[in-house]
Amino acid sequence: MTTRLATSAAIQVDPAESAPGQNVLLSLLDAEAKARLTGELSLVELKLGQVLSESGDKMGYVYFPTNCIVSLLYVMENGSSAEISVVGNEGLVGICCR
Repeated sequence: MTTRLATSAAIQVDPAESAPGQNVLLSLLDAEAKARLTGELSLVELKLGQVLSESGDKMGYVYFPTNCIVSLLYVMENGSSAEISVVGNEGLVGICCR
């Protein structure tokens, strides 16, 4: 699984100003763990409203938001949706427990 950093175009930020240390989980890793991940991280710009996955999809990446939020939505049969979770720079998106 490839690891990605997530940034949002909705927040006009120079990608050069985004760094792994802006994600709390990544900043708490010890030096050895950071060294193992460094080569696997890449900065990804996410567009406002971009869908990272649909229900039932297998995600191919893990996203560590640095300067954006990722909303997890539940879409109902009638097409309306409800936000059930929000993940910011304190967490990650892309790991499922089954």
